[in-house]
Amino acid sequence: MNIIRGRAFKFGDNIDTDVIIPARYLNTTDPKELAQHCMEDADPEFVKKVRPGDIIVAGKNFGCGSSREHAPVAIKAAGIACVIAESFARIFYRNAFNTGLLILESPEASRDIKEGDEIEIDVEAGEIRNLTQGKVYKVKPLPPFMQDLIRDGGLIPHLICKYRQTQA
Repeated sequence: MNIIRGRAFKFGDNIDTDVIIPARYLNTTDPKELAQHCMEDADPEFVKKVRPGDIIVAGKNFGCGSSREHAPVAIKAAGIACVIAESFARIFYRNAFNTGLLILESPEASRDIKEGDEIEIDVEAGEIRNLTQGKVYKVKPLPPFMQDLIRDGGLIPHLICKYRQTQA
């Protein structure tokens, strides 16, 4: 997995799935449409500011609320490469990997990183580097199979890749 580099967008604790993608937009499953409304109730200008590769940094219990997969899909489709949080709601955690959204738990990075900081992530090494502040945070490296899920774009694309490999 390559190095990820982007700007930090900071959010607080208990960011629920209705904040990530408001329920009024759940009449579609189109990732591009969902992305247009990602985080708009927390920051109406979010999707105008975010660039591909940027990173969301949040506090405790990110992704709490409903079990909808729309939330990680909206984040990923908006161009966010990774979400770093102190902790994640368990169903969001699983949905993120199923949809190919990289997430990392790091209480220290979650507290220290500021809005706009330039962040670099080396998933294989288990490091988050705050290039703005000159700090490095160690995180537990993701197991190889979870790195494969992210690399392949989520669970379904991963299974398709594996199936095609067995048919070759």
